[in-house]
Amino acid sequence: QVQLVESGGGLVQPGGSLRLSCRASGNIGTITAMAWHRQAPGKQRELVASISSGGRTNYADSVKGRFTISRDNGKTAIYLQMNNLKPDDTAVYYCYLPFNNWGQGTQVTVSS
Repeated sequence: QVQLVESGGGLVQPGGSLRLSCRASGNIGTITAMAWHRQAPGKQRELVASISSGGRTNYADSVKGRFTISRDNGKTAIYLQMNNLKPDDTAVYYCYLPFNNWGQGTQVTVSS
């Protein structure tokens, strides 16, 4: 069984920053890639950013230049540095580990 534990969400004003963390444990095997997804109210879950075992990153167009995904040297934790946050970034953010392993989600609210 795989456990993914996220932290770091919260309430922030537009233009502010937050850093999300996710740590994987349990029967994780060899991790090839991890990702962050988000789901806003009334919308489908969408990919925000991913990082491969080799460090290759991929971002949704809506967050390019503002968000940065990274991972620790042990490759069992990932982070999402979110800068210049906008109200449209408000969502529940989920950590994802292939295949079909999801964290419990952490709420990010961007509001003045």
